[in-house]
Amino acid sequence: MQSDPWRSVRRVYAIAVKEATHIRRDARVLYLAIGMPVLLILLFGFGVSFDLHHVPVAIVDQDHTVTSREVAQDLVASQDLALVASPDNVSDAQDLIRQGRISAAFILPHGLDERISRGETVPVQMLVDGSDANSTNQVLAKADGIGRATSMKLAKITLTPPLSVRVWTRYNPTGESALFLVPGLVAYVLAMVAVLLTALSVAREWERGSMEQLFATPVSRLEIVLGKLIPYLLLGYIQVILVLAAGATVFGLPIRGLPLVMFTSGLFLLGMLGQGLLISVVTRNQMVATQMGTFSSMLPSMLLSGFLFPVQNMPLPLRVLSNIVPARWFIAALRGILLKGNGIVDIWFDLFMLTLFAIAMIGMSTARFQRRVA
Repeated sequence: MQSDPWRSVRRVYAIAVKEATHIRRDARVLYLAIGMPVLLILLFGFGVSFDLHHVPVAIVDQDHTVTSREVAQDLVASQDLALVASPDNVSDAQDLIRQGRISAAFILPHGLDERISRGETVPVQMLVDGSDANSTNQVLAKADGIGRATSMKLAKITLTPPLSVRVWTRYNPTGESALFLVPGLVAYVLAMVAVLLTALSVAREWERGSMEQLFATPVSRLEIVLGKLIPYLLLGYIQVILVLAAGATVFGLPIRGLPLVMFTSGLFLLGMLGQGLLISVVTRNQMVATQMGTFSSMLPSMLLSGFLFPVQNMPLPLRVLSNIVPARWFIAALRGILLKGNGIVDIWFDLFMLTLFAIAMIGMSTARFQRRVA
């Protein structure tokens, strides 16, 4: 007897409806699927930032002259550096750095005014808190620019330079880290929630023994897998819309190429949902599924995807390992579409890698899904 493809479609539809009914009746699943992504993107979006504004600094003025006071005012005139203390000596400035009250201290030496009037170069010492490398580099860059401008002012240099470099920053003119982080947050949140949703819900059915009812029906393994994934895929699309809306409303994320964004998100969601289903099939236990789902989705999506750290700066073994992390390709595609307006020609390799991962996860889930209880 030949199999009827329409019967297969009806069986998949029936399983999907059953799964959707479970989702609708379980408030925890709805919170995890809808409330948690928006909450996480708001928390991460406001809490994680690489931008430094009003860096707290101190100035030790050992010269106490009109010129030294002008230099001190020029150092904090741009408001990138905020003067919070004026200690009398270097030792007090070091104590402030040790206590974490300031990030840097400038030491204006004795005889500054006199040496400048003689045309000499005066070394101005700068003490920096190096415990945070990212903050240190930004403080040094800001101080270097301010120092150069102050030096030219004191030297009364008015000659027009032979070259004038005009910087045109594309895609993120203001340099806001939120625009860089939000696409990565979308991938991180979707990866974690999608894996946990399928891993927990299907593992719960194994624990309750309701899988036996499915095994007593004529449905195939692939039909069960597809029927389980379809409701969560639709729920994942709702997550994508909510997260993008939150990113655009709160952080000013530009929304470009929405159809391509949804298509790319669908491939990513299929892979992550398949990964969660594979975990549930292997573990058949909610506690173990939670641990494996969190470990396999949260850490790689944050550390090996280029979300926070550039992949190019990683050691070679980690760069190789990052190739199997779908969030790496999803983040690259999402940043390209939303920030740069890239099309499918520009992100075809990212889509190819996401497709491979989705096929691998669904195929492995189907292969491990045995029609027996134990």
